[in-house]
Formats: sequence, structure tokens, C-alpha cells
Amino acid sequence: MNNFTRRQVLRSAGVVVAAGAAGAAAAGSPARALEGGDGTAFSHGVASGDPLPGSVLLWTRVTPTVDATPGSGRGPDLTVAWEVAADSSFRRIVSRGSSPTGPGRDHTVKAVADRLSPATTYWYRFKLGQAVSAVGRTRTAPAAGASVDRLKFGVVSCANWQAGYFSSYRHLAARTDLDAVLHLGDYLYEYAPGEYQARDVVVRPHDPAREMTVLQDYRRRHAQYKTDPDLQAVHAAAPFIVTWDDHESANDAWKDGAENHAEGAEGAWRDRVAAAKQAYAEWMPVRYEPGGQLYRRLDFGSLASLSMLDLRSYRDLQASNGLDPAVDSTARTITGTAQMEWLLGNLTSTGPQWKLVGNPVMITPVKVPSTLSTAELAGVQKLMGGTTLDGVPYNVDQWDGYEADRSRVVRHLRDNAVKDTVFLTGDIHSGWACDIPADPATYPATGDSVAAELVCTSVTSDNLDDILDVPPRTGSLSVEAAIRGANPHVKYLDFDSHGYSVLDVTPAGVRMDWYVLADRTSAGSAAALSRSFNVGTGTGKAVPAGGAL
Repeated sequence: MNNFTRRQVLRSAGVVVAAGAAGAAAAGSPARALEGGDGTAFSHGVASGDPLPGSVLLWTRVTPTVDATPGSGRGPDLTVAWEVAADSSFRRIVSRGSSPTGPGRDHTVKAVADRLSPATTYWYRFKLGQAVSAVGRTRTAPAAGASVDRLKFGVVSCANWQAGYFSSYRHLAARTDLDAVLHLGDYLYEYAPGEYQARDVVVRPHDPAREMTVLQDYRRRHAQYKTDPDLQAVHAAAPFIVTWDDHESANDAWKDGAENHAEGAEGAWRDRVAAAKQAYAEWMPVRYEPGGQLYRRLDFGSLASLSMLDLRSYRDLQASNGLDPAVDSTARTITGTAQMEWLLGNLTSTGPQWKLVGNPVMITPVKVPSTLSTAELAGVQKLMGGTTLDGVPYNVDQWDGYEADRSRVVRHLRDNAVKDTVFLTGDIHSGWACDIPADPATYPATGDSVAAELVCTSVTSDNLDDILDVPPRTGSLSVEAAIRGANPHVKYLDFDSHGYSVLDVTPAGVRMDWYVLADRTSAGSAAALSRSFNVGTGTGKAVPAGGAL
């Protein structure tokens, strides 16, 4: 999802390069090791991901020669050593190995460290000759069926380099209580400078200085994002669990194309998306390789399962608008047949109590009232994808545009009396806490909620106040109130804030705390707790909660 259509974003804009680096990570965090790491050989940091009870994936990128820059295709084939320790000083090494790399995979390194103990914190690093990387901290998942009292996850999405600094990542990196960070999509953006930024001002321009369409471009853009010190810090602090949305390839992507792709002028879509997926597999700490499937499930003892969805690779073309009969067609899908069966099976499987779903686009039904002003409707239209129904915005890019698939999930939850399901969502550049009604027409009078949905804000990407060009928490307040009034299952809505969330999971409930940045265009922005909502066990409903944990 993006605030603007392709035609709207392709216009000139002033380019302002903000000076200064992002704020340093808190003392004592793993990111401090960056100061002692080799600044040339391992300049893109280290990361870990997809923690299992006995293993975790490790990642880095090595620059063996001066000319072996990202996307260049130059440099030698070589082998990089890695080691995992039970202590930060590496006196007790528990696993070690080596991994080959070279220009064929852009000198990125991925290795699975196994034979690890469940629910255990480890430290890891990479070596090439005398060069030693920064030290990363990671953590394995609890053993299958093990009793777990609490899990904590950072939750983020929509981090546009051009729209600001990644202070959200710095604040998450400073925490020491996270089991993992969930990135729900739009880890990076495809646009060229001047196409999509912060209120039409480029805070820091993309490299390469063009829209990424080929493998070299995608590799260079991934590499640029990995130079951000705050992103490096959070990757070094906790394992990531990621999925992609659309901007990892192109805006409003579907299985055979994208809104932001001109077939022919920008090459064939199959070639562009293959390049995007290859670069993603190379540069992200994820157990995915081209030709495989990104959707996957991770379990955390007896407490929670996490089903991470891929809602771009298998979906049919978006409907033209909300009146398009395709919206309700059972022949259209957002998940694809195999992924849908997999998801439904996960929701009814025995095992962990909480069924968490990493969901790139909103599943909650949303109606936008026609009582909003012309300017407000236009702003919501840009935020929600650019289509209208009788002048009212309608987001056909999210589950609203694939009613048959959503109905199938809702019916499955209702008919099988599935409890304790929470969808965790990004994409829409705003914070939401919602009930998912079994039947919106009868909710709340006689209708039940089959699950809850908690949506994180954008890290930097434009929100409604940016589109309306008004101060935060002013012009958006009446819009939020009108949408809540038209949708009684929407319990919380913040159209303005940038930041991150922290998810706290216990047997009694799933709680999300929303933290908002003071200024996304400031490298050292402070963050403050904004709101908290809790989903109690057995309720399927989001209710306000007080006090940050």
C-alpha cells in the first residue's frame, strides 16, 4: 500500500539531504560491538532470524575487496567463518562453521547455527581473515510444548528511507526483553528520489537514484538500508521474523504485475519480481531462497504459534473498485489455495494457545463514511490505496478487496469455535485495534468477534496528517472519530503517528503498546508510549489497557 498512485508520485520534489548520522545505540547493547568490528569487511552489520528451539539463521554481508560493492557483480568467491557463543566475550563457543559466498549472491552470507538449546540467549560473529564483524545477540524459541509465561516482540512495518530516520529501530535495539522483532512488510521502498518521501521533501535520497527494477538496483537498495546504524543496531539486538508486502518489489504487487510497474518499459514483471525476491533472499535474515515459499509457521512453546503470511505472490489482480463483482468472487484469492489451506489448518491445530498471524494487509472490514469533507475523503483515499466507491475511499488492496477469502477465514474461526486468534498487521501507515466480527451487520448488538487485529504504525512512511499537510493530532481527529462511528468494531485508530509497537503475550492476554516518535525527520527522535490495548484470553476483543510494561 502507498499513499499515492504512480501518476501522483511521479512529480518533481525538492531534495533535502539531512546531515548527521542516526543516534547511537544505548550503551551495553550488542550494537556497541559495531565500534570494535571491522568497518570495511563487515560494513553492513550482522543479523539473525527465524528462531527455532534448536537453531537460528545468521546473516551478514562481507566486502572482501574495494571493488566488491553491492550489486557490482565483482569480487572473489570465498568462505566466511562464523561462531556462536553462550557469552558475549566468546569464552564459551557452542557452535561454529563456515559458509561460502561470492558475487553470485552479492557476497551475502546465510548460515543456520544448530544444536542450540531452546529459550536461550546467544551471541554470534563472523570472521574473514583478520577481520571480525560486529557481535550480534540472538535467542532461540522455547521447546515444543514447553510452558512459557511470557513472550515479547517488537512489531514494525513501512520504513521509507527517504521519509526520515529509523529512530524506531534504535529504541527497539535499546530494549533487552525482546524475543524477536516482527517486520510485517515494506522493509524498503522501490521509488527514486522525488517520487515518494516525507511531505514531498526527501530527507535522505535513495541509492541508486532511480526506481529499482533490476537485480543490481534491488541489491544496492538493500545494501543502502543496511548501512543505517539504527537498523544495524536492532538487527544485532534480536532475531527478526519477516515477511514482505509490496514495496519490496513494487507498489500494489500481485502475482502477475503491480500498479507501479510498466510492462515493457520497465521489463517483464516476471523478471522484476524474480530480481526482487533474489535480493530479498540474499539480504534478509530469513529461511527463504528463490523458488521456495515465504509463508511459514514458528511455534513458541505452549504459548503461541506465529503464522507469517505472503499476500503478494499468489493473489489475483485487485478489483477496480468496491462495486466490482470481482470483490466477492470465489474465483479470486489473496492467499492462493495452498496458503489458505495451510492457514486454516494452523488456526485449528492443537498445540500453542495463541494463534498469532503475521498479516501484511488489514483483514478487518472498514467502511469510510461519506460525511467527511472533500479534502478529508481525498486524504483517506490516498492513504487507503486510491480507489473510491461513489466518492468514498475503498481499499481493494487489502482483504476488503477479497471478500470470499476473508469470509472463509471468518467462517472457519466461527464454525470451529477457534479462540485466541490475533492478526498482527502493517501496511496502512496507522495504528488500529479492532475486533473482527463474525457478521459486521449484527455487531455488536448480537454479533460475536471471532478474532482481534492489532495494526502497527509506519516507521517513517507518510500518514494522514502528512497527506493533509496539517500538524499531528489535529485535522485527523474528526476523520478517526467518523470512521470509528461507522465501524463499531474499530476500537482504536491513530492516522498520524510514526513509530513502533511492542507485543506482550501471556496466557492471560495479548497486549500491544504503541510508541510514537516525536519527529521522524530527526535522527535522534525521542519516543513515547501512546496507547495500549489488550485481547483477553477467550474474548476475541480488543479493550484498552493502561500502563506500559
